[in-house]
Amino acid sequence: MEGVGFSRFLSLKSKPNTHMGIHSFVGNLGHTLVIVSFVTALLTAAAYYLSVAKKGFQRQEWISNGRQMFYLHGAAVAGVVGCLYWILFSRYFEYHYAWNHSANELPFYYIISSFWEGQEGSFILWIFWNVLIGLAILRFDKKFEPSVMAVVALVQVFLSSMVLGVMIGDFKLGSSPFILLRDALSAPVFETNPDFIPENGTGLNPLLQNIWMVIHPPILFMGYALSLVPFAYALAGMWTKQYKEWVRPAFPWAIFGVAVLGLGIILGGYWAYVTLSFGGFWAWDPVENAVYVPWLIMVGAVHTMLIFRKNSTALRTSIVLSLAGFLLILYSTFLTRSGILGNASVHSFTDLGLSGQLLIGMLFFLALSAGMCVLHWKKMPSAEQEVSVYTKEFWIFLGVTVLCLMAFQVIVPTSIPVWNSIAGFFGIESNIAMPAEPVPFYNKFQLWFAVGLALLSGTGQFFFWRKMKRDELFRAMAVPVMVSMIISALVIVLAKVHTLPYILFLTASVYTIVANVQIFVRFLGSASFRLSGGAVSHIGLGLMLLGILFSSGYSKIISLNNTGRIIFERAEDEAVNIEHQVLWVNQPVPMGDYQANYLGKRIKVEGVPYYVELDRVEPADQPMRVVAANDFVVDGVTYFLEGDTLKSDYSQVFCEIEYFNEQGERFRLFPRVQDTENQGMLRSPSLKRDWNQDLFAYIAYVNIEKDEPVWENAETFEVKQGERFFINDFVAEFTEVKSLPAVGDLKMEQGDAAIKARIKVHDKNRVYWLEPMFIIKDQRIGRVQGQVPDLGIHAVVEDIDPETGTFTFSVAAGQKDFVVVRAEIKPMINFMWIGTVVLMLGLCMAAKRRFDEFRKMQAKKNL
Repeated sequence: MEGVGFSRFLSLKSKPNTHMGIHSFVGNLGHTLVIVSFVTALLTAAAYYLSVAKKGFQRQEWISNGRQMFYLHGAAVAGVVGCLYWILFSRYFEYHYAWNHSANELPFYYIISSFWEGQEGSFILWIFWNVLIGLAILRFDKKFEPSVMAVVALVQVFLSSMVLGVMIGDFKLGSSPFILLRDALSAPVFETNPDFIPENGTGLNPLLQNIWMVIHPPILFMGYALSLVPFAYALAGMWTKQYKEWVRPAFPWAIFGVAVLGLGIILGGYWAYVTLSFGGFWAWDPVENAVYVPWLIMVGAVHTMLIFRKNSTALRTSIVLSLAGFLLILYSTFLTRSGILGNASVHSFTDLGLSGQLLIGMLFFLALSAGMCVLHWKKMPSAEQEVSVYTKEFWIFLGVTVLCLMAFQVIVPTSIPVWNSIAGFFGIESNIAMPAEPVPFYNKFQLWFAVGLALLSGTGQFFFWRKMKRDELFRAMAVPVMVSMIISALVIVLAKVHTLPYILFLTASVYTIVANVQIFVRFLGSASFRLSGGAVSHIGLGLMLLGILFSSGYSKIISLNNTGRIIFERAEDEAVNIEHQVLWVNQPVPMGDYQANYLGKRIKVEGVPYYVELDRVEPADQPMRVVAANDFVVDGVTYFLEGDTLKSDYSQVFCEIEYFNEQGERFRLFPRVQDTENQGMLRSPSLKRDWNQDLFAYIAYVNIEKDEPVWENAETFEVKQGERFFINDFVAEFTEVKSLPAVGDLKMEQGDAAIKARIKVHDKNRVYWLEPMFIIKDQRIGRVQGQVPDLGIHAVVEDIDPETGTFTFSVAAGQKDFVVVRAEIKPMINFMWIGTVVLMLGLCMAAKRRFDEFRKMQAKKNL
């Protein structure tokens, strides 16, 4: 019962087979194509390896064979992708992957996401991107094709083996996405009915049902794939003894890889910001760290390649960093998919039994890289001249050193579970603990590294690839330094930045922006504008650092509990009770510069452009369906009528909170809560965005339990239709009586009667309806109470006097609806997102320039 909870297992047993039989063809086809992709990758690697060893006609023949095998490999991979999507879109729940990651009610775009929710699908996505990159190499680089494609194909052999799903003795080689449910689960239902097919799947993780999860993983895995290119070129350069030549074709790929992987990381951070409730875009989670580290190393590799392109220094460093970038990608894959971080990260995958295979693959490529470096280290050319302090090479070297230190400081603590496991393997007990509070632990080191990086990225731009004298450097830096100091001083005073580390962080960030803006302005309107990619990317870096500083260092909690009331009795930290505020329905309370008023629970209903009050609908017997409890009319437009069956995810509840102030500003937020079977209560924030700040709010607690509330203080009212009376502090009006032909499945026959009394309850912001029912069935009396949970009241029809038309209502009070909210102001966070766009723009400009240079060089050689 791999990865399946007991409740999911019970639901599987309870559903009948309504299908026409097992759709075995597509699964058999997909599994066959996986085998074909593995074999053709192996043949491609062998053919290209032989082409490097051969000369003349035989060399060309083996290149042709390798190219044909890779085309077949690409076709097989495309077929695998098509088969898996065929299964997902067709809702073939007889397949474990479809049942475990999709459901009938998922919309089209979330079915796309379900492809890469599982480990097998994400590996296939990675393989697919590698195929496209390999095709591009075949198209644009004939010179390095044999050696580079041999490495690419070898990596494809490893990745394809991860989805083979075959047993070799007791060793499991890969995990297939095409395995049938009956083969994956030991459920009793399959013993009695081997062809049993569930009617529905278990669905996509609710946290992944977000548009950014449709976009973020493909971009991230494209970044993974692009890290392979400089790795393959570096190995190819050593293998063919073209120690210098490999850098030129690899350089644009390396820049593009940094841009794509960086974008993937930031999109993941944005997803976390708008979906999770920890209050930011980065939590130093081990899985976040595992992909952040190789990105830093890849950035370092780009800069050392840049040095080498100019004056032939840093070749060995470029090779080592190019190899390390991809190896760290493999290491991050091992960390996140082996299950070793299961207790340390909320993002890691569960172990599918592939940890040994992952480890073998990672160690193989590590040994291959290390062996090639040892064999060729002394043969690599090195620059004879010393690097002067007054050259750009020196400052870039310092920057690369800082990047490597940043990576080292993060990867060592992140790898603590690995160290413990290694020690345990050798019989040594090791219980080294991860940092208890990762955010302050990592921030206190990364802050100073970021200061150094900002200063270096600003200063290095002044050299323009020429050696400068000290006086020239000081003159060039004078204006940017003065402008930076003035701007920083103003910001320090206006924003009240009083902490010394933050002052230095702010000043360094402003300096790199000002220095690189000066360089960018010099390029404007000139033929050298195409050289400004580096300046643009560094401006983006500075803006990102400012956004990080203010949104993280100067966020302000506005949901302060000033009542002294303990909200969470079991809270370990006293600050938890201070930072959360209780909002009772329709009782505004001060919150920062606003008044906050909780208006009640809402849901989304398909076809309705507004959030719908929860008490307007009732759960239906079908999943993802609700029944309208009354009419829904807004501005004269009727969206549904009482009794209509509507499409809605009833488990997703949105708490409507109105914020307003004395200046007349008024807006509403709808933070989401979702009660899930396997993950408990999930919370997603709602944001109010302004140019200079975000108001970030989420629900820490809401009562959405199905238990019957406790009612007390019952009061009796005798009223006639059209009369008004008071329930607690609310004005109530008995408006009408409706005759019901049935109550649920209970139909009224001759001599039976069922009526619904409708009582309109007026509150400050809206009208509620109490709708108790009185039933006479088979000469027996039944009563169904009407409730308004928001107001904490319910009513029962106790008696009816048919002669006078008087109804006797028993009205009881309970606890009013409330939520516990945490809200904070995040200043200048838009600088983070704007800086990301600017950084990616600069990297793309630089990558395009280098691709163009490479193409022009090739064109000249072919003349």
